[in-house]
Amino acid sequence: MDIVSYATPFFLLAIVLELGWGFLRKNNTYRLNDSVNSLSLGMLSTLTKLLFISIGALVFAEIENNWSLFTFNQQSVVHWVLALLFYDLCYYWFHRISHERQLFWGSHVVHHQSEDYNLSTALRQTGTGMFTTWVFYIPCFLLGIPLYMFVTIASGHLVYQFWIHTQHIPKLGFLEWFLITPSNHRVHHAQNAKYVDKNYGGLLIIWDRLFGTFAEEDENEKAIYGLRTPLLSWNPLWANVHIFVNMVSDAIKTENTKDKFAMLWSRTGWRPADVAAKYPVQKTNLQDFHKYDPQLTTPSKVALAAHYLMLLVYFMWFMAEVPGMSYLASCANIVILTFSAVTIGSVIDQHPKMAVLEALRLIVIATILMVAYSSVDTPVSWLYYGLIYGILTSAFTIISIR
Repeated sequence: MDIVSYATPFFLLAIVLELGWGFLRKNNTYRLNDSVNSLSLGMLSTLTKLLFISIGALVFAEIENNWSLFTFNQQSVVHWVLALLFYDLCYYWFHRISHERQLFWGSHVVHHQSEDYNLSTALRQTGTGMFTTWVFYIPCFLLGIPLYMFVTIASGHLVYQFWIHTQHIPKLGFLEWFLITPSNHRVHHAQNAKYVDKNYGGLLIIWDRLFGTFAEEDENEKAIYGLRTPLLSWNPLWANVHIFVNMVSDAIKTENTKDKFAMLWSRTGWRPADVAAKYPVQKTNLQDFHKYDPQLTTPSKVALAAHYLMLLVYFMWFMAEVPGMSYLASCANIVILTFSAVTIGSVIDQHPKMAVLEALRLIVIATILMVAYSSVDTPVSWLYYGLIYGILTSAFTIISIR
């Protein structure tokens, strides 16, 4: 059973409550640009799962049916506990290697790009993880954990990790010794030298204590969130691919043939020596740290918020309707949703091509509506909704740009 779909409304409610609590305590941890980007990345992560067939699911089914060593009893509480512990151990190694090896970091980096730390950060998920993440959970199926048990534990595990993305909850006493708490996870998201690559656990901190990757939050050293090499963009597509693009670019530029292939198994941050010397990368100066924060006027912010609210409504409608849609219709809606998220990101960035992107977005929407109009299977109401969405969101974008 996938628990995440049931928890999503509570996620959004909790974000609103945390925002209100921050204002009341005069300790707001949200920015419009960062929060919109986090939600957009969460949306794209969900859409890519609909767009692509999960390779992992096919592999898991094959192993469960033909290669499992044992069979866990779904009626046994003990078996559920053992399965949870084993899953959490697999998660620890997935998470650790995703930080330590560049190929896997390319997907996981999305979750660490935010220079803020709040509940919306928990929804900032990768859109490319499906191609690599599943490898780390093969042992669960070899051991004999049934797919139903695995999905229930995995989704519950993910739901647990939502609440730990907050700055408003202090250390929790004895719980800090064995659970991943907000304090322990704040360390994990920090880019301070003493905090980098620490506290990989998802549910239990005991794996970090056992394998030497634990660090306690120091109340005398404030955590600085984000990447040592800042992204400097609110484009959700670029956020998903920039590491892979840079890897390919370095592989092309280097004159060392061995280094061209070494990129695939290199440690995170490694670059060929000749490329690093010729094309140096500027790291964040933590002594003079400033968040990436292009300034917008108040009318622009209001228009962007209205545009994004319409995008969220559209997304939730799509998720409710997608079970009855054809694959082609699903793809068409995914294209519109993705293009809208990218356009919003370009406006927040104040990108010089933001007006061009908006024009292209309208052309895409108009083309899809025209094709849908010629289809006898398309409900007329969908066409009206699409037309209203295109007109209103375009008006909001024009206000934002002007």
